[in-house]
Amino acid sequence: MGKLGLTEILVIVAIILLLFGGKKIPELMKGLGSGIKEFKNAAKDENQPAAAKKEEEKI
Repeated sequence: MGKLGLTEILVIVAIILLLFGGKKIPELMKGLGSGIKEFKNAAKDENQPAAAKKEEEKI
């Protein structure tokens, strides 16, 4: 019950294409990719020690 078969995936893709159109999907994926990239950068910045953050702010 938890697995998606090929038929279900194809139906979902077809519905997405109908809703957004072929031209809009690349724009959505580009926005999603940049959002993920920003999230990773923010998460990496969170892991840095406070002293390293202060040094970056001075520069």
